[in-house]
Amino acid sequence: MSKPLRFVALPIAVGAACLPVSAQAYVGPGASLTAIGMLIALVAAILLALVGFVWYPMKRVMRNRADRQDARTMGASDERRRE
Repeated sequence: MSKPLRFVALPIAVGAACLPVSAQAYVGPGASLTAIGMLIALVAAILLALVGFVWYPMKRVMRNRADRQDARTMGASDERRRE
């Protein structure tokens, strides 16, 4: 066998040896319900993490803007009372 062919044949042979012929697996009802519940919990945790990292800082910014607007409005009303 020539040297370049050897470099191609070896990865192909290793890859073919790693491929499964058939998977004969049974997942019982308890394990499958646990897996489904874990998947739902994982998706919920990711969504809640996104909400925590995006929504709450936005909420704080909106509250700060509203407080500043209220302070400006109250300051303007105080100026009118003085006149």
